[in-house]
Amino acid sequence: MAKLTKTQITNGIAEGAGISKAQAKDVLETLASMAHANARDGFTIPGIGKVSVRQTKAREMVMRFGPREGETIQVEAKTKLKFTFLKVAKEAILS
Repeated sequence: MAKLTKTQITNGIAEGAGISKAQAKDVLETLASMAHANARDGFTIPGIGKVSVRQTKAREMVMRFGPREGETIQVEAKTKLKFTFLKVAKEAILS
């Protein structure tokens, strides 16, 4: 199955909700902007999953491959985005 484009998603929303394509595009863009603005607090997309921000700790890592093999390096702490699927979505996708 091919990846869905933004236009295909917008058309699907418009048909499913019985609204115009322009309104469906606005809905999609509003949902995306809300997710961007509220990800730090945890943003749940109903029926799909949750967007959140995670902090990783600084750590040491031993290089296992390449010219630096066996060398210990420092990995800095990072801020990462995480998406967790809801149980309902997992069951629908995997079954």
